[in-house]
Amino acid sequence: MARAEGREIVVRGPGAVAEERHAFASAEEAAARAAFVGEALSWVGTPFLDCADVKGRNGGVDCAMLLVRSAVDTGRFAPFDPRPYAPRWHLHRSEEKFVGWIAGTLGAAEVARPRVGDVVLWRFGRCFSHGAVLVNSAEVCHAYYASGRVLVTKLHEPLLDFISDGRLSIPRPARFFDLWEGAE
Repeated sequence: MARAEGREIVVRGPGAVAEERHAFASAEEAAARAAFVGEALSWVGTPFLDCADVKGRNGGVDCAMLLVRSAVDTGRFAPFDPRPYAPRWHLHRSEEKFVGWIAGTLGAAEVARPRVGDVVLWRFGRCFSHGAVLVNSAEVCHAYYASGRVLVTKLHEPLLDFISDGRLSIPRPARFFDLWEGAE
């Protein structure tokens, strides 16, 4: 879990071996990031369901709505709803709708060095179409179609890091966004 201590977040994710400390610009940012991570983690175990946003065993959520609910329910953004959207857009189109929503609508800044509470997007299909919340330096929380639920996984795991056809594996592109840096 993540907790704010002044300008720092102290975090120990579900799979983290040691406690980590991350410093931010203000105590308010540290508290907001800790709340954002905590809210995402509170969805763990919720079934994967396209375009849904109901927490719990009898609910459902996808990766986009997990990000929305985590941001809105912690007060990071005013209530909004990006639906309807085509859940399989990435299989047939190349327009970067998810990136446009994160960077454009939410005003997030793309960053090269991600920190706790940042959002990561991976390319699945023809465009960046899967998102997660960075829980600590090595783990993410995401509603993952392949697992059928919200879970915490390694940031660098084969299904996220590589595109493979069984014979050849190539690195899967990933982009990181800071919801605090560019959105003010």
